Amino acid sequence: MDGSMAPRSPASQYASRDADLGKISVEIEEAEKMIDTKALLDNMTLAEQVSLLSGDTFWSLPPIDRLGIGRLRLTDGPNGARGAGSFVGGVTAAAFPVGIAIGASWNPDLAKEIGSALGDEVLSKGAHVSLAPTVNIQRSVTNGRNFECFSEDPILTAELAVGYIEGLQSRKVGATIKHFVGNESEVERTTISSDIDERTLREVYLIPFEAAVKRAKVWAVMSSYNKLNGIYTAESHWLLNEVLRGDWDFDGVVMSDWFGSRSTAPTVNAGLDLEMPGPTRDRGPKLLAAVKGGEVSVETIRACVRNILTLMERTGAINDHREFKEYAINRPEHRALIRRAGAESAVLLQNDGILPLAQQGTVAIIGPNAKIAQVMGGGSAQLNPHYVVSPWQGLVDALGEENLFHAKGCSNYRFQPLIENPTTFEFFQGRELAGEPVKVVEEPSSLGVWLPPVAEGTVDPHRFSARMRTTFRASEAGVYRVGLTSAGLGRVYVDGKLVVDAWASWTRGTTFFEEGCEEVVGDITLEAGRTYEVVAEYARHDHINLYIAAIRVGIGRFSAEAEIAEAAAVAAKADHAVIFVGRTGDWDTEGSDLRGIALPGLQNQLVEAVIAANPNTIVVLQTGGPVEMPWLSGARAVLQCWYPGQEAGNAIADVLLGKAEPSGRLAQTFPVRWGDNPTHTEDDAVYPGKDGHVRYDEGVFVGYRHYDRHGTKPLFPFGHGLGYSSFAMSDLTVGLPDAAGAVTVTLGLTNISERLGSTVVQIYVGDVETSVPRPVKELKAFSKIALEPGEKRKMSFVLDARTFAFFDTTERRWRIEAGEFAVMAGFSATDIRLIVTVTQKGAVLAL
Repeated sequence: MDGSMAPRSPASQYASRDADLGKISVEIEEAEKMIDTKALLDNMTLAEQVSLLSGDTFWSLPPIDRLGIGRLRLTDGPNGARGAGSFVGGVTAAAFPVGIAIGASWNPDLAKEIGSALGDEVLSKGAHVSLAPTVNIQRSVTNGRNFECFSEDPILTAELAVGYIEGLQSRKVGATIKHFVGNESEVERTTISSDIDERTLREVYLIPFEAAVKRAKVWAVMSSYNKLNGIYTAESHWLLNEVLRGDWDFDGVVMSDWFGSRSTAPTVNAGLDLEMPGPTRDRGPKLLAAVKGGEVSVETIRACVRNILTLMERTGAINDHREFKEYAINRPEHRALIRRAGAESAVLLQNDGILPLAQQGTVAIIGPNAKIAQVMGGGSAQLNPHYVVSPWQGLVDALGEENLFHAKGCSNYRFQPLIENPTTFEFFQGRELAGEPVKVVEEPSSLGVWLPPVAEGTVDPHRFSARMRTTFRASEAGVYRVGLTSAGLGRVYVDGKLVVDAWASWTRGTTFFEEGCEEVVGDITLEAGRTYEVVAEYARHDHINLYIAAIRVGIGRFSAEAEIAEAAAVAAKADHAVIFVGRTGDWDTEGSDLRGIALPGLQNQLVEAVIAANPNTIVVLQTGGPVEMPWLSGARAVLQCWYPGQEAGNAIADVLLGKAEPSGRLAQTFPVRWGDNPTHTEDDAVYPGKDGHVRYDEGVFVGYRHYDRHGTKPLFPFGHGLGYSSFAMSDLTVGLPDAAGAVTVTLGLTNISERLGSTVVQIYVGDVETSVPRPVKELKAFSKIALEPGEKRKMSFVLDARTFAFFDTTERRWRIEAGEFAVMAGFSATDIRLIVTVTQKGAVLAL
């Protein structure tokens, strides 16, 4: 899967579908009429109750027509609402900034705005529940899904999650916080055991979920694929009943991740209300038999159904009998929000004064991400955006093409580039591609991803084959590389010649949610200007666990030193050079972790060559997490822009040209090198895992806490970010603890520059003397604020008693040790400006 997109103009997409928003609103209001769920439950047969405890399709639960119960529909995901379509194609949707970008905004109010907008997006896809947000902690810098998560810090993650959920549920759309819990890596994620002690769980990994339940009143929780301390989370009574429903009083639905339920009675008895997707594997007749055999009680079934009905009532699904229809509504207000959010999440890592960029003179626009918009990561968060704006297009619109030069310089793809031509897929019964095709579909590129049902009503999703046909035009003569990845058997022909064969030798790798093979390649010599027929064949394999079927074919040329030399020459003739490097959604993706944090391919060499050619070089990074920067000292400015959604190019241009403030701050520490990360040890059991277990040996020392503990200097610290304005702090005070142990922190903040600007005030707390290992400091509060030139503002923060506590595993309670605590105010984890101490009495706090 890939979050990179060829540019499409927003203007041509404004009316991509006709939709009467007023009609949708009226229909939703009708669906929200109050209904007596207890009476419904009392009138349901046992078979009807059991039918609601699993999906009947990939994205929905079955209706019960006899009782007038509607169909509950769900959709991915965190940065948009894809709807019921596949991961490619389908009805277009708005693409919002990814999770790590929202994290870098440090703005819960913005998260709430985005959540509310996403609620409208979900409704436009005919759904009631969004499978978002993702709040797993960025434990390792190589987690393939870091882009989808907010932060390495539990408090920052929790505050953003609360805002996001409140916004989403304000539209009567259910939020589903995920993945509960310990899913901080994609390596063997469906089978591995995350071994985490309870103190670390309570102080780090459970914090965002607890806030979502207690404060945002989230309506649904998704269990993770992995085991927790040897027990699958979907079967953990301790996690789902004792912690979630007992300690936190959760009253919503617990659902499995897709195909993440592995049993019948154990999951139901543990508190897993809903098995997804459908058709069911472990419930239905199996669950009825378990009730009959005494393995599951009728009251347990009723409790699960009660939770499902509550969710349906909250979202209006219980009385929603509308004809299912998906709309592609390209809302102007969402376009504006995405552009603003993309700019607000940009982090100015380094700047010697060259930014904002003067709008006079010429600019060389260089790099593999310059003309290809990198808008999202890969996997279940992927969708088909209404349009995308590349950095090149954003700068052309702002500066005019006559002032810009361009050179690609090199490539950064993980797989050979897709063939972006109309592509036909023919489906056949059985695995032999025999007879006439039973169905033919058209796709925009050489990527096919199919979820059950495949070619609905025509082929068995477990025994079928497909043939892909498209064309490829060689732009120049030479040797080209053909690449194939497939979740199933595959081979590729070019003009009838077999070039890639992964049929007899197919083995599972890390692609397509760990169900596809690693890319298999073959080389072929092509003539310039000639168009070739490309045919790929696919057959379903018996050993695919998640029922996904997929094939991807790409053709590309090697990046050569000549391309870098050409880019350097282009840079040399311009007044400034802006180089766009980073990764793509094939690298930052669900299903596989990174194998390091160096820029892929020849990008480091490209940056060094451009810097050597033009001393006025600005580097713009687009990645889902940290990268090493061996060229840092030569760059005049470095701007990290993540994957900011469909308005990527416009948002980046706004920041580069000073139309918007780069007010983002790092939500994850950037290490100097991969080896500095706390999970990078000589022991594979710590990461990526060994013998089916991954040990969280660093305990509570995650992210910046690890760097503090070991005195390791990061490349850029947690919370870091420059702006186009400067601020000063003063007058830090901490009041005496009240009867509950809470204290009020105040300080003065002044904008000491000559332009309007924003900053983030960060409050950290550290226990001066402690009987257990505790971090030097922990983020406990923060606030993003904009001030006019010269303006001074008094800021106030309330730190409750638990701010000062650690989790006592002996008494299984939160404990404050009597003594002094340092309260620190600063602009990052290493830029602490003011410190005062406060004395707390010892206390034991309730869960």
